[in-house]
Amino acid sequence: MGETLKYLYDEKGAKSSVLVSINTWEDLNAKYNKLLKKVKILTGIQKGLQEVEDARKSGKKLQTLKDFLNESNS
Repeated sequence: MGETLKYLYDEKGAKSSVLVSINTWEDLNAKYNKLLKKVKILTGIQKGLQEVEDARKSGKKLQTLKDFLNESNS
């Protein structure tokens, strides 16, 4: 079942917009939001890894996982 796209053209005949069904739009929007969440998670991991690398280079002592877990259970 193919989606029919409808294009809008400007006064020079160039495509300027596209119309899609609401179902297609909602599907695309849901996929976009999932991707945004993934990007946010991966960016956070990348930032954390960079912080670890910077701390190691500077000799800064990092919190251990055990200390972190003990702190979060308090």
